[in-house]
Amino acid sequence: MKLACQEGLAVGNDLQQKLDSLADAGYQGIEFSGGGLAERTAEILRLTASHPVKPSTICAGFRGCPLDADRREREIASSDIVRLLNTAGDLGMVGLIMVPVFGGPRIPDLSPFANAVQLEIDLLTKLCAEWAMAAERANTCLLLEPLNRYETHLLKTLNDAVNICKRVQNPHLKVMADFFHMSIEESDIPAAIEDAAPYIAHVHLADSNRQMPGLGHTDFRAGFDALQKCRYQGYMALECGNPATDKQEGLKQSARYLLNCM
Repeated sequence: MKLACQEGLAVGNDLQQKLDSLADAGYQGIEFSGGGLAERTAEILRLTASHPVKPSTICAGFRGCPLDADRREREIASSDIVRLLNTAGDLGMVGLIMVPVFGGPRIPDLSPFANAVQLEIDLLTKLCAEWAMAAERANTCLLLEPLNRYETHLLKTLNDAVNICKRVQNPHLKVMADFFHMSIEESDIPAAIEDAAPYIAHVHLADSNRQMPGLGHTDFRAGFDALQKCRYQGYMALECGNPATDKQEGLKQSARYLLNCM
């Protein structure tokens, strides 16, 4: 398993400095936000070509909402998702992390024909089938991210996302497991990881309070044991707060804690 960190958490005034500081702190990957990333592809490739820190993933960055009632909103989101998948492929990344919808349903309830969630699941399955083919062409993956009940109503557990993957049946559609969201929604994090293991292609790290791992009460050791049991070899990226006064030292302490949990 390889430690990664989101670009916004890395210390430095430019990408070169951030890459160097992450390597110094013990990280092997860097996760980017999707906004404006395509225009940075040449710079990222140049700076990471011979650097020990490699591009791992893209975290969102698309406009619109894939499950909006407005067709134009859906089309904008879908177009951006395909574009970001192409960027992920160009950068040799694991894939693009995608949350289908935040908050409540945006599609109207059409009961007794189908309620809003049934319609969303069918629409998401159709869209994911298309995006997975785009991901396949780009040689990358689309990574479904379950959130917690306070941020979405739809995909909240790893199994929710796995069920979409099973419906689509394309190996370029995978799941992203986030320890913060799992600490709220999963009754047994190690068991949930083991059940979803064939589909997990990326991991986000944050403690139960959404701070650096080790600053809350999440049992990372048990979760990592489950990942190792499943022979997970991918990136695990920090997506959390860093309350340390010395941000670089905070990143170093987190890396030491996480390596000890492994």
